[in-house]
Amino acid sequence: MIYVTGDTHGDLNRFKDPAMKKLSSGDTLIICGDFGFIWDDSKKEHANLKKLAAKNFNIAFVDGCHENFDILEEMPVAEWNGGKVHRIADNIVHLMRGQIYTIDGKRIFAFGGGHSQDYEFRGDGEMWWQREQPDHDEIREAIHNLAEYNNEVDYIITHEPPASLKDCLNVDVLQRLEVHAFFEDIIKACTYKKWFFGKCHMDKHIPIKFYAVFSTVTPLK
Repeated sequence: MIYVTGDTHGDLNRFKDPAMKKLSSGDTLIICGDFGFIWDDSKKEHANLKKLAAKNFNIAFVDGCHENFDILEEMPVAEWNGGKVHRIADNIVHLMRGQIYTIDGKRIFAFGGGHSQDYEFRGDGEMWWQREQPDHDEIREAIHNLAEYNNEVDYIITHEPPASLKDCLNVDVLQRLEVHAFFEDIIKACTYKKWFFGKCHMDKHIPIKFYAVFSTVTPLK
C-alpha cells in the first residue's frame, strides 16, 4: 500500500503518530517535500536517519524548501521503481524531479522544489540553497518523461501547489517561478486521479483532484 503525508521537517515524532501505525512491511510512505532529515549532517541527524532506516516500510520524499541540497546531491543516484532517486538508505529515497515511478501498480509523477519566502534571511548555502528552485532542464526532462507515458499517470506528488490554487489556500506568493507555469500546463495536458502537495502546511481537499496534506496519512487506493 502507498500512503502520502506532508512535510516532516526532521521531526522524528511524526513517525510516532498513531496514523503511522497503519503502515506495514513493504508499504511506501511518500512525503510531499521538506523531509528535513538531510539538513545539518549532525550526529543527531545521523541517529534519526538510522532509526528511520530501521522501519519496515519505504520512505520516499520529494524535496521541498528545507533540505540541504549540498548534502542531498552527494547521495548516490540509483533506479527505483522505474525512476531515478537519490538513495539515502535501503528503505529511504529522494524522488528526483520529473521522474515517474510505478509502485504497487500505480504510476506516480514526482516533482519537488519550490520557493522559500524567507530566503533573504536564511543565507545562501547556510540555511537556503538556490537549488530549491526547479530549473528549465528539470522541467524539460519532466515533459519528456510524461510524454513517454502519453501524459497519463495515476497520482502527482509535488511540494508546491499549482499557482491557480494559491488563492483558494490563502497563500501569499512573493515570487512566481517557472515551475508554477509548468504545473498549470500539467493540469491542462495530463490525465491523473489526484494531485498531492505539502507546501501549505494544511490538510485540505480542493475539489476535484487537489489535496493539500500536512499531518494526515492518506492511502492511495
